[in-house]
Amino acid sequence: MFGKSKQLRRAWTLVAILFVVSIVLTACGEKPSAQPSTSAAPKETATSEGPRTIKHAMGETAVPAHPQRVVILTNEGTEALLALGIKPVGAVESYYGNPWFDHIKADMQGVTTVGGESQPNLELIASLKPDLIIGNKMRHEKVYDQLKAIAPTVYSETLRGEWKSNFALYAEALNKKAEGDKIIADFDKRIDDFKSKAGDKLKEKVAVVRFMGGKTRYYYGNMFTGVIFKQIGFGRSDAKSDEKSFEDITKERLTELDAADRVFYFTYETGDGKGTKQEQEWMNDPLWKNLKVVKDNKLVKVNDATWNTAGGVKAANIMLDDLYKIYDVKP
Repeated sequence: MFGKSKQLRRAWTLVAILFVVSIVLTACGEKPSAQPSTSAAPKETATSEGPRTIKHAMGETAVPAHPQRVVILTNEGTEALLALGIKPVGAVESYYGNPWFDHIKADMQGVTTVGGESQPNLELIASLKPDLIIGNKMRHEKVYDQLKAIAPTVYSETLRGEWKSNFALYAEALNKKAEGDKIIADFDKRIDDFKSKAGDKLKEKVAVVRFMGGKTRYYYGNMFTGVIFKQIGFGRSDAKSDEKSFEDITKERLTELDAADRVFYFTYETGDGKGTKQEQEWMNDPLWKNLKVVKDNKLVKVNDATWNTAGGVKAANIMLDDLYKIYDVKP
């Protein structure tokens, strides 16, 4: 009995040894590339980052984590993308510049134009196979359903004086909020620098005039220039500075400009000569020539694109560059 028991123990010992050897051989035969599941987890997380939900003027939209092919449908939005280091695959053409404003054309080489801001070409947009479309409710509300059928689409609410809030939305949609916050913070620091150095010059009351084909307008506080002037702290010569965006005027109202210490004006000229004709006709009128700002040499012509029409972050910084020069303030 004891002999059989001893033989049985030896047999079980042999089985155990063979089992351990098999485990060792299996481990030695594994490929070097195999990694424990815990070390592979970060890589899996990075590659499986999913869409993000963006709240915007038309509701909520799931957009890619990192959009690669972006179509932008506003001029100010184009500037936002460029400032954030993104070249769009498609963009609406600038209001003039054939097809881009001078201050962005070097950065827009190779970008496909997709029509005008007021009437983008939907078929052309679809052909670019975008993974994100950015538009504006004021401009494109009627084509939202068609656009979102092409790709995830995000809309800002309005234009004109809302360039900062629009910029923040675009940065969020592009997953570049931190970069966007820094760009705006840098602009605000420049404003503070100008304010601190300009001193008493900020006591001037200013007015803004725009010449267009067959129209002359006073521009008020809810326009691009108006919100920047307000941030700087300039006084306004008009009582409607925060009530309206702009107002078409007749020559008889030119005398209202006598309440201003300085008048800035720009001309919307698309190449047909109509804007320039309006400017020349009004500036040759005796009512214009008799204005106090004209006699005091406080009339300043500035660029329509960067002071109004482009309406984006790049234009805002160029406008501030101009103000440093106009008021003889060193940056």
